[in-house]
Amino acid sequence: MKVYHDSQDMLYRFPQGALPCGETVCLRLLAPQDANCTLRFWHGHKARLRPMRVLRRSGGQALFEASYTLPQTPDVLWYAFLVEREGKILWYGNADDGLGGVGSLQEGEGKSFQLTVYDAAFSTPDWMSEAVVYQIFPDRFCMGGRDLRSTKRSVFCHKAWMEKPLPYKPVESWEYYPYDFFGGNLQGVIDKLPYLQSLGVNTIYFNPLFEARSNHKYDTGDYTKIDSSFGDNALFAELCRQAAAKGIRVLLDGVFSHTGEDSVYFNRYGHYPNLGACQGEKSPYYKWYDFMRFPDEYRSWWGFPTLPEVNEDEASFRSYVLEGEDAVVAQWLRRGASGWRLDVADELPDDFIEALRKRVKAENPQAAVIGEVWEDATNKISYGHLRNFGLGRSLDSVMNYPLRDMLLAFFRGEENAFRLTRRLRSLQENYPKPMFYSLMNLLGSHDRPRVLNMLAGRSGEGLNEEQKKELCLTGEEYRAARKKLLAMFALVCALPGMPTIFYGDEAGMQGAEDPYCRGPFPWGSEDEGLQEGFRRCVAKRRESPLWTRGELMLEALDADTLAVRRYDKQGRALFLVSRQWRSLRVDGLELALEPLEPVWRVLR
Repeated sequence: MKVYHDSQDMLYRFPQGALPCGETVCLRLLAPQDANCTLRFWHGHKARLRPMRVLRRSGGQALFEASYTLPQTPDVLWYAFLVEREGKILWYGNADDGLGGVGSLQEGEGKSFQLTVYDAAFSTPDWMSEAVVYQIFPDRFCMGGRDLRSTKRSVFCHKAWMEKPLPYKPVESWEYYPYDFFGGNLQGVIDKLPYLQSLGVNTIYFNPLFEARSNHKYDTGDYTKIDSSFGDNALFAELCRQAAAKGIRVLLDGVFSHTGEDSVYFNRYGHYPNLGACQGEKSPYYKWYDFMRFPDEYRSWWGFPTLPEVNEDEASFRSYVLEGEDAVVAQWLRRGASGWRLDVADELPDDFIEALRKRVKAENPQAAVIGEVWEDATNKISYGHLRNFGLGRSLDSVMNYPLRDMLLAFFRGEENAFRLTRRLRSLQENYPKPMFYSLMNLLGSHDRPRVLNMLAGRSGEGLNEEQKKELCLTGEEYRAARKKLLAMFALVCALPGMPTIFYGDEAGMQGAEDPYCRGPFPWGSEDEGLQEGFRRCVAKRRESPLWTRGELMLEALDADTLAVRRYDKQGRALFLVSRQWRSLRVDGLELALEPLEPVWRVLR
C-alpha cells in the first residue's frame, strides 16, 4: 500500500515551514483511493481530528486533502495521518529521525511532523540578516594601552603574550581554577577595530565583560561595572562609539542564571564592603539564592560552588536586572550595546526571557536577544517541558550549534551531502523565517575545541592535560583542515543567518577543549592566506542581497556535492561546493568543481 506525504513539498504542505498564528495550512496525503484518511493534530495536551476529502484520483490512488486554521496562540503543533483500509488503521507520520520531509507508514502510533506556529507580529532587527559576527574572549584578544591586570586579586599573569593557557585543574587541585590572565582589554579591541573592519565584520559579540574573579567572567561579580582588567564603563561607551563610526555593533553576554560566589551579591569571602547574601538575611540579595544550610550549602550551577544559582522569580532580582529604571539590561544598551546573548538560555524561565525581551525592545526595538541553545531551539525540551524559544515572544536568535555539528560531519567525511541537506532543511522548516535568517551560524566557540582541530580529527579527546596543552597539528593535517575550514566558512556565508567567527579562527589558531581553545590571538604570526580567504567569503556574501535576504533552496547533487540556491523576484544566485572533482551541468552552467573549492554565481 503506497502512502506518501512530504512536509517539505508545496504539493503536500502549503504554505511551507513555520507559520504565523491564524494562518490556514493545507495538508495532503497520497493513499489508496478506497482508504478513509484523517488528519490528526496534536496540541501537546489533546488531539484534534479532521476528515480528509479526495482532491483527485488516478490509477487506484487518491490525493486526500484537509485544511486547518492554526491557533491564535503561538505553539508547536504536531500532525500525522490515520489511514483506515480493510478494517485496519495505520499511522503515517514523521520519519524515524524526526527531520521532516518524506514520512513513514507504520502500525501503532509513531512520530509526528512538526509545525511551528509563531506570533504573527514577530520580527527581528533589520540588521541581523546582514550581520557578520566576530566573537571575542576579551582577555585573549589584544592588550592595548597599559597592562590593567594589577587591578585583580590573586591572579597569575602570563609574562609573554604567546604562552599557553594554564589548565583549569592543576595537578595538585581538583578545583576549577580559571585565574590566569594574558591582559587583553577594551583598548586593545579599539586598537584592532580597523582589522575587524578589514575582515568585513560588522558585529562584535563579547564573552562577559563585567567585573568577575575569573578570566572567563561567567562568575559575575558586579553587573554594573566593566571588569577593571578590561577598562571601565566610560571606555566601553567609547568603544561602542568608535565601533559604530565604523559600522560595527556590539553584543554583550548576559549571565543571569547565576552569579559568582566572590560578588557584590553573594560576597562569600567578604571582599565587598556591603552585605551580600552570605552575610545573612539583612542583605538585599539574600532572597536571590537558595541555601540548604547557611552559609556553606547552596544551590549552584552544575554543582560548582563558585557559581551560586539565582532565583530568577525573585522580585528584587527581576527589578535589578529587568524592570527597574536603571535595570542592567537597559543601562548597557544606553551605553551603546546593540543587544544581549543570554548564557544558558535553557536554564532561564520562559517568562524571564519574555520579560527581558520586552524591556530590551522597549529600550531599543533594533536591539537583539540571542540565546545559548545547543539544539534545534523550536523543539528544545528543558526541565521536562517544551521551551518557547521559537514562538516569536522570546528570542530573536540562537547560537546555531546544530549547523556547526552537521557541517563538521560533512567536511570530515562522516556524513554525505544527502544527509547534510536533510538536516539543513529540517532547520529551515522548523524555524520562523525571521529567526532562521538571524541565526548565529558559528564555526567555533569558547566552549569547544578549535574548528581546525575538529576538522583534522585532533580535538584532544582522550589526552591528558599536558598533551592537550601541547597539541599541535602536523603541517599536512593543518593544510587539509585549513582547506576544509575555508569551504565550511564559504558555505556558512552562502546560507541565511549571521556568519560568526570565533576570534583567531581566521588566523589559524589551534587548541583542544577549554581552556586551550582560548589562547592569545597570534598577532604577527597569523596565517595571512587564511585571513584573506575569510575576507573573500565575506566580500562574496556582500556582492548581492540575494545571499543575505534571498529565499533558500537546498539540493544534494550527489553524495559529495551540495547546491545552495538563493532567489527573489529580481534574480537568483547559485553556490556549489563538493568534496570531490566534479564536472556537471547546473542551472544551464557547465562547471568543473575542484575539491573544496566553492563556486559562487549571481544569475539574472
